[in-house]
Amino acid sequence: MIALLLRDIRLAVRAGGGFGFGLAFFLLVTVMVPFGVGPEPATLAKIAPGILWVGALLSCLLSLDRIFALDFEDGSLDLLATAPIPLEGVVAIKALAHWLVTGLPLVLVSPVLGVLMNLPGPGYGWLVASLLAGTPALSVIGAFGAALTVGLKRGGLLLSLLVLPMYVPTLIFGAEVVKRGAMGLATGTPMALLAGITAGAVALLPFAAAAAIRVNLR
Repeated sequence: MIALLLRDIRLAVRAGGGFGFGLAFFLLVTVMVPFGVGPEPATLAKIAPGILWVGALLSCLLSLDRIFALDFEDGSLDLLATAPIPLEGVVAIKALAHWLVTGLPLVLVSPVLGVLMNLPGPGYGWLVASLLAGTPALSVIGAFGAALTVGLKRGGLLLSLLVLPMYVPTLIFGAEVVKRGAMGLATGTPMALLAGITAGAVALLPFAAAAAIRVNLR
């Protein structure tokens, strides 16, 4: 399992699987928004939680189609499906590799981009905490969507249409955590719901994704 994780990380970094691409897109979104809405600090501070979370969500979305695509093309996915390792474990490892390459860098760089968006001081810690709690759900949900569309030619658009509606609750509660934290309000309820979404996705979706892969490989 560790060897599979390291292999996926190496492939993602070498083959442009989202490491620099996701960060670059996150930066572009954060830089371009002030040009569109104006540089007023009060306006930027008001919309910062939502914009930062939307940027992180779209950055994770960009590389989802590569989670299983390369393995399907070279036949590795068939070998993994028949290996002694449970296919559910393979899905979980691939989702973890995607998060380490795409989600974790976004979490680490988010405070810097929060400065560009004039995020209020109390919101920085909650921004990092919400992304740390919510981005794993984005990777696991994305792995489920990638499993549904594996083997389809040009399935990236279909993948986006399938995954984006499932991303909405994570986006809502993640942005709400940052918004409340920046205003000094209680964040316990949205943070608990965000963590609950991630826990539910990690517990259930690897099994659903494994079932989808088995169907697509028949």
